[in-house]
Amino acid sequence: MSASRFIKCVTVGDGAVGKTCMLISYTSNTFPSDYVPTVFDNFSANVVVDGSTVNLGLWDTAGQEDYNRLRPLSYRGADVFLLAFSLISRASYENVAKKWIPELRHYAPGVPIILVGTKLDLRDDKQFFQDHPGAVPITTAQGEELRKLISAPVYIECSSKTQQNVKAVFDAAIKGVLQPPKQKKKKRKGQKACSIL
Repeated sequence: MSASRFIKCVTVGDGAVGKTCMLISYTSNTFPSDYVPTVFDNFSANVVVDGSTVNLGLWDTAGQEDYNRLRPLSYRGADVFLLAFSLISRASYENVAKKWIPELRHYAPGVPIILVGTKLDLRDDKQFFQDHPGAVPITTAQGEELRKLISAPVYIECSSKTQQNVKAVFDAAIKGVLQPPKQKKKKRKGQKACSIL
């Protein structure tokens, strides 16, 4: 079975929100126990979604400030972005609208963005919040609110550790390219037909 098309999917978001872990979890069904900033080789595989076979190319990016000038080089030719924030980091949540959306709209206007809340397993982990007293969890409602604010078609929460919804994230990315949302036609008010005699 050959792929009908190639889809370039690029992950973006603050450093340490779990982008690389999400990619590793999806591609190898394992969860890396140590934090290693962005060590994920580009990955390509044939994937079937809703009966269509696509060749999915995954690109990881570094969210740290040091990479601000290099990162946009990964954006060329992107078909879809996975914009990730951590469900246990308010700063990463706020940076979606403050930093990432302006960057993506500047370098890759019109490319669909799937909003992803990572580290779902930690949001209800009482021990984590005892160990990190300043951490404030992001609710599903807040994620949906952010999705509407940035006009993303989809918002998904996932856990790379438990693999909950990880496949759904990438399926949504593929569907976002294969079945883009229909644009609403704007009706022009007060315009009348013009007849030339």
